[in-house]
Amino acid sequence: MTFSIITLGCKVNQYESQAMTEIMIRDGYTLSHNNEKTDIFIINTCSVTSVSDSKNRKIIRRVRRNNPDAVIVVTGCMSQAFPKDEIYSICDIVVGNTSRSDISSIITEHLKDKEKYINVSEHIKNEVFEPLQISSFEERTRAQIKIEDGCNRFCSYCIIPYSRGRVRSKNIDELIEETKILSCKGFKEIVLVGINLSCFGQDTGKNLCDAVEAVASVEGVERIRLGSLEPERLDPEFINRLSKCEKLCPQFHLSLQSGCDETLKRMNRHYSSEDYRTIVENLRKAFKDCSITTDVMVGFAGETEEEFKKSLDFVHSINFAKVHTFIYSRRKGTVGDTLPNQVDSSVKSERSKKMIEVTEKDRKAFLESQVGNTYTVLFERKRPDGYWEGYTMNYTPVHIYADEDLSHIIKNIRINKAYNDYCIGELV
Repeated sequence: MTFSIITLGCKVNQYESQAMTEIMIRDGYTLSHNNEKTDIFIINTCSVTSVSDSKNRKIIRRVRRNNPDAVIVVTGCMSQAFPKDEIYSICDIVVGNTSRSDISSIITEHLKDKEKYINVSEHIKNEVFEPLQISSFEERTRAQIKIEDGCNRFCSYCIIPYSRGRVRSKNIDELIEETKILSCKGFKEIVLVGINLSCFGQDTGKNLCDAVEAVASVEGVERIRLGSLEPERLDPEFINRLSKCEKLCPQFHLSLQSGCDETLKRMNRHYSSEDYRTIVENLRKAFKDCSITTDVMVGFAGETEEEFKKSLDFVHSINFAKVHTFIYSRRKGTVGDTLPNQVDSSVKSERSKKMIEVTEKDRKAFLESQVGNTYTVLFERKRPDGYWEGYTMNYTPVHIYADEDLSHIIKNIRINKAYNDYCIGELV
């Protein structure tokens, strides 16, 4: 029988979908690349915002409408956080974030008895890291490895600690083994990802530096990139140790959420704007050509016009290489949903536009600062316009024209021109 996996959300979900794909193929199922006509649909949901949940439901309904006889399986963060959602009435199998290793056997059993299966196991205290492993990363130049799961922060707007449980970390020996397999498949860049990646090793007496050094020890790996980081545990000693790894890419996606201290307190974020600024300064001192990217939320409960202005000014002062701006959406089950002075949707939209306008200019300024520099670029694909597209170590997107096949190849390039969201370069 054929199956297809629809993945929503973060890089962790992408890794977990790849792991489920390999489990299904191992057990005799055939991967289909036709998302409209397949025997089994596995929908790996994201629940980071209420908007994400709405998107999940829309996709589930569309898949059922277009495939009335298919087996529909729902897994991921939405099913874990909201196991009684009405949308599951049109699904055949619903499991949470603790059953990915068993996904094939659960489906096989359902095909035998045709019984609806809904079983979302709760996260437990001292839960161990799920022993998933991948051997490839479909149609991608870089391979992601999930090394951490769970979060202990309980930010007031966030449902993720409920859908992912507490912090738990991948065994270093298992990480090295998985990296070797991917390196042998030709992956030159490894991206380490987690739900709260900064807290890797908090449960095992290790830290993220140990994971980076372990991956760097594997022959064939030329680049290591980190997924999204929370600004915790990033003290000067930690940053200095990271800087000693020449394979580590000097690009850090450091989650901010707000540049206003009053808003950060209501969000239950455990740092101030100046704490954040100090971390950025330490990273820029330690890493040459360092780029910092971030996430910023607008319109959180109680955010006044003055607080928004503080956040906007702070964001602009950091000179981010790129900013992902998103509008706060209320989540049932979170503290943020119960807070007074919720911001009107029209005000949130207007603030989002202002933040995007400023940060797009900052993005252009960063790209212009790259002109004249020479970098190594890992090329990913040939664009329809004939240009090859790739990324520098600091994640600057570069397009160059070349007759040779550059796919999955690292080359030296000089950046000659900057546009709004990419640079033009030439081989050197």
